[in-house]
Amino acid sequence: MPDVPRLGSGIPLMARDRELDRLRAAFDRAAAGTAAAVLVAGDAGVGKTRLTEELAGTARAAGALVLAGRCLDAGETGLPYLPFAEALGQAGDLLPAGLPVRPALARLLPGYAVPAVADPGRLAPELIPANWPGAGRESRPEQDIGQLQLFDAVHGLLEDLAGQGPVLLVLEDLHWADGSTRGLLSFLLARLRTQRLLVVGTYRGDDLTRRHPLRGLLAELVRLPAVERLELEPFGSAASHEFVLALAEEGLSDDVVREVAGRSEGNAFFAEELLAAYAEYGGGGLPATLVDVLLARVERLGEAAQQVVRVASVAGREVPHARLHAVAGLSDVDLEEALREAIQHHVLVVVGDWAVYSFRHALLREAVYGDLLPGERVRLHAAYAEAFAAEQGSRGAAAALAHHSMESHAMPRALAASVAAAEEAERLGAPAESLRHLERALRLWDAVAPDEHPSDVDELTLLRRALWVAGTSGEPERAIAYARSAVKLADQRQDPELQARLRRRLAQALYILDGRQAEAREVIERAWTLVADRPASDVRAWVLAVYATILRTTGAWDTARERAELAVSDARAVSAAAAEADALTTLAVLAEGTGRIEEARERLVAARQKALEAGALQVELRAWFMLAINRYEQGLLDEAARVLNAGVERAKATGMAWSTYGLELRVLQVISRYVAGDWAGSEAAAEPPGHRVSGTVSARLTAAGAPLVVARGRFAEAERMLADLRGERHRDLQIAVLTGAAGAELACWRGRPERAVEWIKETLESAEQVGGQWLLAGIRLAALGVAAHADVVERATVRRDPEAAKAAVEQGDALAEHARKTAALGVPRTGTLGLEGRAWLARALAEASRLRGHGDPDLWTAAVDAFDYGAGYDRALCQLRLAEALLAVDRRDDAAAALRAADEVATRLDARPLRDALRRLAKRARITLGDPVAVRDAVDPFTPRERAVLHLVALGRTNRQVGDELFISEKTVSVHLTRIMAKLGAARRAEAVAIALERGLLSTPADNAP
Repeated sequence: MPDVPRLGSGIPLMARDRELDRLRAAFDRAAAGTAAAVLVAGDAGVGKTRLTEELAGTARAAGALVLAGRCLDAGETGLPYLPFAEALGQAGDLLPAGLPVRPALARLLPGYAVPAVADPGRLAPELIPANWPGAGRESRPEQDIGQLQLFDAVHGLLEDLAGQGPVLLVLEDLHWADGSTRGLLSFLLARLRTQRLLVVGTYRGDDLTRRHPLRGLLAELVRLPAVERLELEPFGSAASHEFVLALAEEGLSDDVVREVAGRSEGNAFFAEELLAAYAEYGGGGLPATLVDVLLARVERLGEAAQQVVRVASVAGREVPHARLHAVAGLSDVDLEEALREAIQHHVLVVVGDWAVYSFRHALLREAVYGDLLPGERVRLHAAYAEAFAAEQGSRGAAAALAHHSMESHAMPRALAASVAAAEEAERLGAPAESLRHLERALRLWDAVAPDEHPSDVDELTLLRRALWVAGTSGEPERAIAYARSAVKLADQRQDPELQARLRRRLAQALYILDGRQAEAREVIERAWTLVADRPASDVRAWVLAVYATILRTTGAWDTARERAELAVSDARAVSAAAAEADALTTLAVLAEGTGRIEEARERLVAARQKALEAGALQVELRAWFMLAINRYEQGLLDEAARVLNAGVERAKATGMAWSTYGLELRVLQVISRYVAGDWAGSEAAAEPPGHRVSGTVSARLTAAGAPLVVARGRFAEAERMLADLRGERHRDLQIAVLTGAAGAELACWRGRPERAVEWIKETLESAEQVGGQWLLAGIRLAALGVAAHADVVERATVRRDPEAAKAAVEQGDALAEHARKTAALGVPRTGTLGLEGRAWLARALAEASRLRGHGDPDLWTAAVDAFDYGAGYDRALCQLRLAEALLAVDRRDDAAAALRAADEVATRLDARPLRDALRRLAKRARITLGDPVAVRDAVDPFTPRERAVLHLVALGRTNRQVGDELFISEKTVSVHLTRIMAKLGAARRAEAVAIALERGLLSTPADNAP
C-alpha cells in the first residue's frame, strides 16, 4: 500500500486516551531514568502518526528532545538507515557541542565532519549483545566491525543526548525498514538500560505477511524487558461518529455524518477522505485517492488471488467458502492457494471458526467491486443468483437472490424474490429491511410483464404492506405516500369497505404529523360516510375508533366519546379486539381529561392487556405511551420511568422501536430522564437509530436531547445541533418548542440574552400558528423569555442604557402575562394544569421580579418548591436565582444553603455552566461550597501554563508570538490550545476565549490594565 497522507484536521486527539496514557507513562519512566521502547501497531490510516505527534507535544512541553524519522517504501536494498539519519539530523547544534567525536557517524550524517581514522580496530566482544540478531552469524569480519562501530556510535550519541535531558526517538513506518535499519533498531533496544530515552516505533500490522522480515524481528524484540507492544485499534462506533462530527464542515447533515462514520469503520484516514468527497462533490462515492490506496494492496497479489478477490467482492462483505467455490470456477487446490495469498496480504480475513471469508474493510470491497468491468459484474451477479436460487428457503437467501437478480437484469425473478424477502424480513421483526424489499418490488411491478407477476400478490397488497412497514420503521411521510396510492387503487374497485379501510389507514398516517390533523379529519369523515349505514364490522369499528382519536385531538371531546363508545359496541359485536382496545384507550384518555386520573390509569392498563391479547402492537404501544404520560404529568417520575422503560423494551422486542408510538415512547423517555436527573440514561435514549429514518423522526429525537447538551456545557456541539435543527422546525411542533427552549438557554449561558429573546419570539410565533395561542408549552417558553429579558435589563443597566432597559422590562412583563393567561386559558390533558406547568409558571413570575432588581426571595422560594416534584436541575437553577435574591437582602446563611444544595445537584449531574455560575456567585459572596480545594479546581480548570497561553491568545497573539513570549515551541502552544479547547468544548481559539470570558475563567485585557 502506498504512503497514506497524514491527518491534517487540526482537531483535538479523540478516543485515544488509553493508548496515549500508556505512551505518556512510558515517557515518564524514561525521563526518570528507565529507558523504554513502545512498538505501535495499527492499520494504515488508523492514526498512529497522530498519536505519536501528541506524545511528541507532551515530551517537548516537558523539555525533552524529540527526534523523529520515517522509513520509505524503497525496497530491501534502498536507503539504509534512513529513519535514523533523518532523526539524528534533527539534533542540530547539539551534535558538535560538547559531545565526543564519533567517526562512524560520518556514514550516517555526512554533514557531521570528523577526522579520518587510520585503524578502526575491532569492537570488544562485550559490545555485541548476545541476543542481537547478527550475533554469532557467519559474515565478513570487516563488514561486521564497520556496522557495529556505526551501531555503537549511534547508541553512544543517543546516550550522550539523554545525559543532557530526556530524549524521545520516534521511528515511523518500520514495515518499510531495510535490513540495516532493522539491525540498528534491534541493537539499540537490546541495550536500553538507565538512559533517559524512549524509543517509539510504528508499523502497519496489516502489511506484515508471514514472510515479512519485520515479523520475526518483532517476535524477538517484544521479549526484551524494556520493550512493549501497543495495538492501535480502529475507533468504536461512538468514537467514530464523534470524530467525523468534529471533522465535518457546516452544512453536512447528520445522515451524512452517520454514513461516513459507518463506512469508515473507525479508520481516521478513510473518514477524512470520505468526508472530503462529500464536501467537494456532495456524493458518497469513493474518491480517487482512496481507491488508489485500497487497490494498491490488491494489485500486489497474484493473478489467481486477484480473480478470487474480484469474485468475492460481488458477494458482498462476506462470502462462504462453498459459494465462492461455486462461482469462482477454480479447483480446490487453486482456490485454497489464492485464498491463502489474499489472507496473508490482509485483503481477506477468516470470520470466526466458520468457512466464511470477509474483506478486511468494507471500503476495500467497494473499491474492488467498482473496478470490475460492466460485463464481468453482470456475469458474476448472474452466477451468484443461480447459487442462491438453489438455496431458497434458507434465511436470507430470498434477499440475496433479489439483489443478484436485479444486478444481472433478471427482472421477473428479482420481483418474486423481493416479495419473498419482504415477507421474511417482516416475520423477523425488521420493518426497515422489509420496506426496502417492498419498494424494490413496487419499482419492478410495471417493468415486469403482467403474466410474469407473482400469483399470490397484487399491487394493492404490496402498497398496503409498504404502508404498514413504513409506519413501523420510522418513515411516516412515506407511509402517507403509500396510503394515498393505495386509496387511489381502491377507488377503482366497487368495494366500500375496502375504500373505508384504506382511508382509515391514510387518516392514521396523517394524524401523527403536525399540521395534517385537519386533512386527517376530512379523510376519516369520508371513510365514515362509506360505512355509516352498513352493519357492524371490523372495518366500521376501526373507522369509529380512529375517528374518536382524531376528534379528541381536535378538541371535540363529547363527539369523540360518542364515536369511541360506538366503536367499542361494534367491536364487541364482531369480536374485533384490536379496534376495541384502541377505542378503550381513547375513552381512558377522555376520562383523564375530566380529572379522573386513577380511573384513566386503570382503563389504560386494561386496554393495554386487551391489545396484547389481540396481538395489536400499535394499539398496545399507544396504551403504553398514554399510561406513561398519565404518570409523568402527575409528577410521578419514578413510575413514569418504569412504564417508559418497559414500553421501549416492548417496542424493541417486537421490531416496533421506530413506529409511531415506539418513537413517542423513546422521545418521552429522553425528556423524562433529563427532568429526573438520569442524564446518562437520557443521552443513551437519544442515540439515533441504526438505520435510515424520516427526517421528522431523527429531528424529534435530536431535539429531545438538545437541552441536555446545553446543560452539560457542550456549547460547540449544541450550536451545530441547533443549526441543523433550524431547518427542521416546520416538521413537528415539538421540534420547534424543544429547539427554541434549548437555543434560548444556550444563548443565556453564553452571555447573549438578546439572541435568547429572538429564539423565544420566533418559537412562540411558530408554535401559535400550529398549536393555537394558548399552547401550554408557551408557559416554559415565556419563562425562558422573561429570564432573557431580565439579563438584557441587567446588561443595559451596566451600560447605562435606560431606553434598552425600559424596553426589555416592558417585553418581559408581556411574556410573564402571556404565561399567566396560558395557564388560565390553555387546555391541559387532565383538565387542570399539571405540576410541570405550575412549576414553570412559578419560575416565569419569579423571573419577572428580576426585571426590576435582584428578584423577590419569596417568589423564587415558591419556584424552588414548585420544582420539588423531582426536576432537580430546574430546581437548582431556581436556587441559584434564590441565592442572588437572598444575598441582595443580606440573608447570607439562607443564600449559602441554597447555593450548596444547588451545587450538589450541578456537580452530580456534571451541569458545568450551572456549576460554574454557582461557584462564581459563591466566590463573590465569599461562601464556601464543600471542599475548598475542589472549588478552586472547578473554578480554574487550567494549568498555569495553559492559563498563560490563553491570556496571550486573548490579547491577540499568534501561536508563534505566544511561544516566543513563554519560551516554548509553536507546536507546544498548539498542544496547550488543543487541551484548552477540549476543556471548554470549543472548536476554535476565538471561541475558547469567548467561553472563558463568559464563565469568568479569564479576565479581560481591561481588567489587567494598570
